[in-house]
Amino acid sequence: MVYRRSPKPHSGVRFPQLPLHLFFMHPEYEKLVNSLVKDGYLKTPEIIEAFKTIDRANFVREEEKENAYVNAPLPIGFNQTISQPLTVAFMLELLGPKKGEKILDIGTGSGWTSALLAQIVGKTGKIIGLELIPELYEFGRTNISKFNFIKKEIVIFICRDGHKGFEEEMPFDKILASATALKIPLAWKKQLKIGGRIVCPIGNSIFVLEKIDKDQFSEKEYFGFNFVPLVKGKK
Repeated sequence: MVYRRSPKPHSGVRFPQLPLHLFFMHPEYEKLVNSLVKDGYLKTPEIIEAFKTIDRANFVREEEKENAYVNAPLPIGFNQTISQPLTVAFMLELLGPKKGEKILDIGTGSGWTSALLAQIVGKTGKIIGLELIPELYEFGRTNISKFNFIKKEIVIFICRDGHKGFEEEMPFDKILASATALKIPLAWKKQLKIGGRIVCPIGNSIFVLEKIDKDQFSEKEYFGFNFVPLVKGKK
């Protein structure tokens, strides 16, 4: 939801101080989101609304602020990136998050995908965000906290190896990975509900797996993408 500035309040009425991002969209960000809609990468109203609400500029490093609205990946340190908005939009549309769902977000890095997903699932849903690199975990946690998702317990942000999933909260409705894996880990398949969906990059493709039965999955592949590797912890 995009909030616009309201009329000047009556004298003597006090209103809580809200974060600036809740009042307006930056014109350049609005232009970016509109272009993703026009070009067909953003289609679902709830996902479009999340993009409009969760400004990408809140998830980039200070030295990259001027590039926050460029439709390109940006470095966040440790050989990792915040993904290109086009790619994030495409992957979220493939994932199909819904209100009230429990979603595992693997390799969340800057926290942007976790925040977008939290906006979609709402207070009745839950996002488990996993990030292995301690410095990026702190960076992402700080960014997500700007939207109070952690305080409201919509997002649980954890520093651990995403390859292992998070069996403490299984089963998940959906699982999203934002970095390329060598293959879909067995742990993710086990932790997914029947009828659930995994969206994960492998090599230069994005794969969509749907769990048909306990050990049976359908699979689709979408070519032509580039991702940083999903970092693996030490055994």
